[in-house]
Amino acid sequence: MLLSWLVGPFLDYEFMRRALVGAMALALAGAPLGVFLILRRMSLSGDAISHGILPGAAIGYLIAGLSLTAMTIGGVVAGFAVAIGSGAVARATVLREDASLAAFYLLSLALGVVLISARGSNVDLMHVLFGSVLALDNAALILLATISSLSLIGLALIYRPLVLDTLDPGFLSSVSRAGAWTHAAFLALIALNLVAGFQALGTLLAVGAMMLPAISARLWTQDITGMIVLAVLFGMAGAYGGLLASFYWGLPSGPMIILACGAFYLVSLVAGPAGGLLRRITPRSHLKG
Repeated sequence: MLLSWLVGPFLDYEFMRRALVGAMALALAGAPLGVFLILRRMSLSGDAISHGILPGAAIGYLIAGLSLTAMTIGGVVAGFAVAIGSGAVARATVLREDASLAAFYLLSLALGVVLISARGSNVDLMHVLFGSVLALDNAALILLATISSLSLIGLALIYRPLVLDTLDPGFLSSVSRAGAWTHAAFLALIALNLVAGFQALGTLLAVGAMMLPAISARLWTQDITGMIVLAVLFGMAGAYGGLLASFYWGLPSGPMIILACGAFYLVSLVAGPAGGLLRRITPRSHLKG
């Protein structure tokens, strides 16, 4: 009975299987990137870039309607523009990168909503903002799998300099000039992965699938490899649990996936051995000489 309840929806309904595969692909590629965003103190950068995708997707929508290809190309171009443009502004002016990202984020969100509203309906706007994970077709799944694979390959290629740049940027700059291009490549991977998330969860929720599992993992271990593994597991479990809850309770699937990931965060916040509340209030034993 319990087994049927846990796996029945995915065995009986193809749209549930498609949603699960798409959400798992997002967790596999996005959660490791989220770990580095946290360690580099760039947690809000992912949110800014995810909203920066919106104008490009809106332009693609204006040109070709709800076309997967057009909206994806537009989103990639806009995401790269925000990531690279905000960094260029930070280097050329007195503004720090968080301030320039905030400006790009606000302008992009407003512009995207205006562009979609100028031609489409409220239904179209909701589709772009919150996604439609239960409506993923073969083309969308292929896109998600392709971007997920490219993200993992790209992360593997820059992994060593990225870790050094994250933990000891001064040392990396003293022995190599890889810091600048590693940071640029990392931002490009973030933008690419958020475009994939946009297809399933929309621009407002895509960053949640990237960040919440990573934040939860940070509370359980201080080892980067361990964080990445735990973040992927939390992301996949959140995708499964959120889809299952949405099926039985009749609630929106995208938000339920994010809330399921949020449940792991709340548990980690209390019980995480590497920084949770219980560890903070539990007396520690001291070494005796």
